[in-house]
Order: sequence, then structure tokens, then C-alpha cells
Amino acid sequence: MSSRGAHDRALVDAVLAGDREAYRTLVERESRAVIGLCQQVLGDPDEAQDVAQDAFVQAFRSLAGYRGDGTFGAWVGRIARRMAVAQSALAGRTKAGDVASAADTLRDEGADPLRHVVAVEHSARLRRAVDELPPDQRQVVALRFFQDMPLERIATETNVPLGTVKSRLHRALARLREQGDLRPMA
Repeated sequence: MSSRGAHDRALVDAVLAGDREAYRTLVERESRAVIGLCQQVLGDPDEAQDVAQDAFVQAFRSLAGYRGDGTFGAWVGRIARRMAVAQSALAGRTKAGDVASAADTLRDEGADPLRHVVAVEHSARLRRAVDELPPDQRQVVALRFFQDMPLERIATETNVPLGTVKSRLHRALARLREQGDLRPMA
């Protein structure tokens, strides 16, 4: 363990023993990096600030789970990144480069241009349909399919029981099927 990791472990142990000033030290030291990380994901400084604050609250609640095998900054950074990604998914945002990169891949593989256009249109239609789902269902669908997150991790990240995650996903997929949004365009 690095000297920084050992120092972080000592501060975390102090927090767990009831020293809230030790947590303030950790937050003050890491807040700038965590806010920056959130802003990279979200693009909005105010929203990044809110998510970073929520990440520090979540980290405080989960502090007993900090193993100390890395720095506190890296640990809270992972929490913040997951929360920022979840927030982004909940808001239905995607990076503009995602569609372009998929298009480049299809072109590089020599795919039929007509099929490529159909695939891109279907993807956009599906994204719009997901955006219209209720927020709880949209979040689960986005995390599962757009972020490729396993259901167990979604349950952990969203603090929702696994059964609830499964039922939200089931209801969302049923709704998309009813609307015909899961069928590829012909």
C-alpha cells in the first residue's frame, strides 16, 4: 500500500471512529477531481457539482466498505463516475460520438450502406422510445443495455432490490415491445 493509501486508510478509520473532520479533510482534498470527473461525463458544471456532492454522501454511507487497497480518491471517483453515468442515462443523454463511431465501424466492416442507414434509424428510434419510458424504467434500460451493466450491479448502484430492477426491466421491455420499438426496421 502506498503512503497516500495508508494515510487515506488512517483518515477513513478516524471517520469510522466518529471523527467527522477527518472526512472533511478527504472531501476537501478530492472534491475538485471528483467534480471534474463528473463534469467530463455530464458536461454541465452545476449538475456535476450536484452529482459529486451525492457521490461524497454515498461514499460516506458506504465508508465501511472501503477496503483501502487503493486511494480514497480513486474509490470515491469510481462511485462518482457510476453516479454520473447513471444520471446521464436517466436523462437519456448519449455522446454524439457514439452513433458516429458505430457508423464508422459498420463502414470499416464493409457493411451494406442501406443496412447501415436502417440500423442507425432503428437505433435512433429505439433511443427515443427509451427516452419516453418512466424514469425508473428508463434508468434500468439505459444502464443495462447502453452501459452494459449486469442486473446485480444496477441493483447495487441504484440502491434498489434486484427483484425490483428485474421487474422494472421486464415492464420496460414489454412496453417497448407493445410499441414495436424492439423490432428492427425492415
